[in-house]
Amino acid sequence: MSGPLSHIRVLDLSRILAGPWAAQTLADLGAEVIKIERPGSGDDTRGWGPPFLDSEDEGKLGDAAYFLAANRGKSSVCIDIAHPEGQELIRKLACECDVLVENFKVGGLAKYGLDYASLAQINPRLIYCSITGFGQTGPFAKRAGYDFMIQAMGGIMSVTGQPDGSPGAEPMKCGTAFADIFTGLYSVIGILTALTARETTGLGQHVDMALLDSQVGVLANQALNFLVSGTSPVRLGNAHPNIVPYQAFPTADGHIILAIGNDRQFGKFCEIAGLAGAADDARFTSNKDRVAHRDVLVPMVADALSKRTTEEWIQALEDAAVPCGPISNVEQVFANPQVKSRQLELELVRPDGTVTPGVACPIRLSGTPLEPAGAAPALGVDTLAILERYSGLDREELDNLSKQGIIDGV
Repeated sequence: MSGPLSHIRVLDLSRILAGPWAAQTLADLGAEVIKIERPGSGDDTRGWGPPFLDSEDEGKLGDAAYFLAANRGKSSVCIDIAHPEGQELIRKLACECDVLVENFKVGGLAKYGLDYASLAQINPRLIYCSITGFGQTGPFAKRAGYDFMIQAMGGIMSVTGQPDGSPGAEPMKCGTAFADIFTGLYSVIGILTALTARETTGLGQHVDMALLDSQVGVLANQALNFLVSGTSPVRLGNAHPNIVPYQAFPTADGHIILAIGNDRQFGKFCEIAGLAGAADDARFTSNKDRVAHRDVLVPMVADALSKRTTEEWIQALEDAAVPCGPISNVEQVFANPQVKSRQLELELVRPDGTVTPGVACPIRLSGTPLEPAGAAPALGVDTLAILERYSGLDREELDNLSKQGIIDGV
């Protein structure tokens, strides 16, 4: 192991996305991450496809791309925690770990003796991160929470999508699991904070993470727009509630994003676009004025931009330091020379030679650079090695557990 967290060991009892994303980020930072999966089937997302990896076993699907997206750099250990012997294995592993990540329903692990209160008694230094839809407290704590419903309840869908009255107008979710991923990242912040506090106190603690909390937390300016004004923001399509012109516009051959953030940029744009009079128009001289008169200004900008191609506009505006850009599909993203230069696309290889693609962690550190994490693991491939190393059981005892179906992969 290498990287700034190479001294940290993580027990990952989570599945689907928010918890696995948190644990994967810790793995990217160098932590050893032991992922616990159900014998036989593993994390549900192994089957969330197509697309799937090619499998050498005829008639058997390889892992889904979805699973690969959130589980790189981990070991896979198959343990059935419904059995007392499986629960004891988890306790043994928890005693050897610094961090545990889980996303069971509130109280779901208490019946197994694997809740924070139980594990803190045997490992007081353990950082125990629970990720749920609504947190450990409050009237909704017992409810199940899923990304889509949290996006709806948490407000982001009310400000995403075309405005009422326009074609295709309806509340719209984000194209990726926005609430899950942000919760995973906030969980990492919480875990790192708890690890830092442990250096002073010598004790671990419970990190209580909720998808709804995280979703509300990233409403950002839209939340404050409401809290300051008392008026709920509305859907504006690709327009910005606080900056104009700052949206997508049609060009002669497609679309362009125009992201003008100050008066100098607006003046330069008007000069290039043949709208010199607009820069001096009292209705548009400041951003506040432009927001107030967006219904007049936006059609003027749209008409000007429609007269050249996207590439022509990008060349002209970039030369003048006016922020703009194309709208890329995912294939174009990975063909982008900047993305290639930053080496964001990974080719990871499992021990059996299976090649799995991946996306690099975007964190860049000058003093302790991150090494690319390993490939997302095949199901149960590390069961024997991890349990021999950390459980205190010998091979015969592990073979016996395997025959009983309590562990798999031995």
